Amino acid sequence: MTASSAAPVPSEKGAEVGRRIGVGLMYGLWKPRVLGAWRVPATGPVIYAVNHAHNIDGPMVMGVAPRPTHFLIKKEAFVGPLGRFLTGIGQLKVDRHSADRAAIGQALGVLADGGVLGIFPEGTRGEGDFASLRAGLAYFAVRSGAPIVPVAVLGSTDRPGRLIKALPPLRSRVDVVFGDPFEAGDGSGRRTRKALDEATERIQKQLTAHLENARRLTGR
Repeated sequence: MTASSAAPVPSEKGAEVGRRIGVGLMYGLWKPRVLGAWRVPATGPVIYAVNHAHNIDGPMVMGVAPRPTHFLIKKEAFVGPLGRFLTGIGQLKVDRHSADRAAIGQALGVLADGGVLGIFPEGTRGEGDFASLRAGLAYFAVRSGAPIVPVAVLGSTDRPGRLIKALPPLRSRVDVVFGDPFEAGDGSGRRTRKALDEATERIQKQLTAHLENARRLTGR
């Protein structure tokens, strides 16, 4: 599967517009505290691996990250005006229940162009503890050679004051902690199922360690 056989790669300009909108929304509704953003490589392809416990995780990272980000987002969100908006700000529609070749091609195209791809490796919102990773993250990392930057989004969803389920209370602090970039592959260039399984194990250890460190740093 090549990027050229998929839908056109979304523009970085659109993602930059999304980043600016995200900055305004996130700092207007919550109190983000960003740690370690300097660890994100300034140029070249990068994959953000983001834990997913809150509905705002994607917009939060999009807003506070130092570079425009193209997130893989479930196709169910691309409905009506919201769908057109997400497409306009460079986000990628993916069918989570099949091998979505168009989305795969677009995502690889983003990385081939030296852009930033955002992934929730757990596949869906849950405990946000990286306990169950899908193989997609390993595939993109091994196939593209892009480094993975772990990102922990930590905010309280169990305190009073929530207006919407799975959202931190408005004006509460939300910590976003960027970790050190790392390579997922073993250097062999192998893309076999066994190689991807091994890469997924390495990734899970790195992401879990980053989350534990982020919790220590923030007191979450």
